[in-house]
Amino acid sequence: MEIYLEKVEEKDREILYRLLQYSLFEESENDLNEMNNEAIFEYSYFDNYFTEDTRDAYFIKEKETNKLLGFAMVNTYMQILKSGHSIAEFLVIPKYRRKNIGKQTATCLFNKYKGNWEVKPSLNNDKAYSFWKNVIEDYTNNNCEYKDKIFIFNNK
Repeated sequence: MEIYLEKVEEKDREILYRLLQYSLFEESENDLNEMNNEAIFEYSYFDNYFTEDTRDAYFIKEKETNKLLGFAMVNTYMQILKSGHSIAEFLVIPKYRRKNIGKQTATCLFNKYKGNWEVKPSLNNDKAYSFWKNVIEDYTNNNCEYKDKIFIFNNK
C-alpha cells in the first residue's frame, strides 16, 4: 500500500483532534495520560499546530483511495539537541499496522525535514520502541544514538 502525507488544514482540525484522542487513549495504558470528566484526553499544544510555524500535522492517506490511515505531528521541541525536529505524535490505525505504512510515513517525514532528529517512543511501550528502533536504524544505516530513551540522528 502506497501512502502520502496531507498537511492538516484548519478546516480539518476536528478530524485530527479525534485521531489524537484515539492515540492518547491507546498510549494511556503505558504512560501518564489521564482522561478528564468530559472523557477527553487534554493536549495543551493542540491549537499551536494551527498557529505556529514550528509545528506541522499530517494525515496519512492511501494514495490510491485517499483513505485516512492515521496521522503524524512534528515539531521543533528538542530535549537533548539544540535544534532540529521531533515526532510529537504518531498513529497508524490498528487495522493498517504491520503493512509498512508507519515506516513509509516516518521516511517521508525524515526526508521532508533534514537535519537533527529526536524521536522518543511512547513510554513503557515495547512495540513503539521496537518500531522506532527498526525504522531509524534502517533509515540511518545504524548511524543513530539512543540516549535518555530518545533516538537521535542527523540526516543532512
